[in-house]
Amino acid sequence: MKYLPIGIQTLSKIIEGNFVYVDKTEIAYNLIQKAGYYFLSRPRRFGKSLFLDTLKEIFGGNKELFKGLYIYDKWDWEVKYPVLRISMGSGVIKSIENLQHNLRGILEDVEEDLNINCKKSLNVKDCFKYMIKESYKKYNQKVVILIDEYDKPILDNITDKEIAREMRDAMKDFYGVIKDNDAYVQFVFITGVSKFSKMNLFSGLNNLEDITLHPDYGNICGYTHNDLLTVFSEHLQSADMEKVKLWYNGYNYFGDKVYNPFDILLFISNKFKFKNYWWSTGNPSFLIELLKTQDYYIPELENFTANEEILNTFDVDKIELVALLWQTGYLTIVEEIPSGFSIKYKLRTPNKEVQTSLNSLFITYLTNQTKDKLKYQDKLYNMLDKPDLDGFKEALFTLFASISYTNFTNSKLYEYEGYYGSVVYAYLASIGLDIIPEDITNLGRMDLSAKLEDKVFIFEFKLSEKTTGEALKQIKEKQYWEKYQDFEDIYLIGIEFSREKRNIIGYEWEKI
Repeated sequence: MKYLPIGIQTLSKIIEGNFVYVDKTEIAYNLIQKAGYYFLSRPRRFGKSLFLDTLKEIFGGNKELFKGLYIYDKWDWEVKYPVLRISMGSGVIKSIENLQHNLRGILEDVEEDLNINCKKSLNVKDCFKYMIKESYKKYNQKVVILIDEYDKPILDNITDKEIAREMRDAMKDFYGVIKDNDAYVQFVFITGVSKFSKMNLFSGLNNLEDITLHPDYGNICGYTHNDLLTVFSEHLQSADMEKVKLWYNGYNYFGDKVYNPFDILLFISNKFKFKNYWWSTGNPSFLIELLKTQDYYIPELENFTANEEILNTFDVDKIELVALLWQTGYLTIVEEIPSGFSIKYKLRTPNKEVQTSLNSLFITYLTNQTKDKLKYQDKLYNMLDKPDLDGFKEALFTLFASISYTNFTNSKLYEYEGYYGSVVYAYLASIGLDIIPEDITNLGRMDLSAKLEDKVFIFEFKLSEKTTGEALKQIKEKQYWEKYQDFEDIYLIGIEFSREKRNIIGYEWEKI
């Protein structure tokens, strides 16, 4: 049985060390058939670095590494290209001086690979320019440039706009060398997590093609379900594959839906324990900072319809939260909707891992509850699972009562209806229920539906200073439950909240 390539981003180490490898060389072959400049955005730990290393070995003519792979008998291995590989992925860069030092170290490694020496008097930009020209002269062949995690110095400082701008401008100046030396360049491939608006870091590269959502390259990174059933068949023989799909599959780039490789490798390594492996490797605290900038209705963020302009609206001075959630992998496209003048995309969380983790983060933002969060999650789940809807009310009442008054000191969150619905939504989504916010029927739109096995719960929320019964009345008048008549148990829950008391003042439920 082959070993699991956990944390390995080098093709030669995978092939020579008898590690599992999902063959991406057909995609690579189709990509490099013509000279071009390409950009790919994918979330962290998605296999971008390994794909770049695969390109490096192909262009370097290392034929023996590819024996048994798609590209082996198709590529002209006699033609070898000098490859300049630049990876910005290591370390955290917090100053321009730190950035310049890091770039100098990267270029020194490339110098060693190509046996070319920059003059010490040259700055990093001029050294980069010198290396492109000298590589072309030395090897009598146009240069291949591979840039990995191009945006990391900016993202490292995304909550400090002044430093982030400095990083953006410095990187734009550095990357501008590529445009100025187009005559010496054969192929460019740039990867990152984010896609800055209009790719202004590469504004001079008018021919830079963004393949992020190109159907031909939808499987360029990540594992497909078929990969799990074939390449990983020995490793996953006794796994519950439907549950694996529910937990970890769902990222959509218009190829097959894909898994984050890190999740699958850790899932196998940990003897099929379902845990939030990928989420735990990140630090999404920057999301909390962005959420604080305005009052977001949380359910809307996870059931959002955006056009391409919104998905691409990302720059230091204008960060669109939905675009950031999509680019970082916390949301994915579930439907493409053509319209008369543009294409719209419906977004949702890709799988159970992201749904539960992201909403747990939202709970922290909305309530500042950390220590007691698990207690409330367990209580709410148990009350719905039984079901005990009177106990569910008591759990919700206690939950809202425990939100500290200081949580609202600098915020007016409690003044709008969406806050209370957001808290309920975030808690129910964080415990893994199948949630649909703003659930549409032929007669209207219910605030929330939540499914748990053979039970469905239909919620309507109202903000009022006295009990009116309007929440449950609306559910019944609009007959929201009719779309769920195939469920064994249907529960209607109307909840009224008070701004003054910041808690439940009215709660009614019925079983259909």
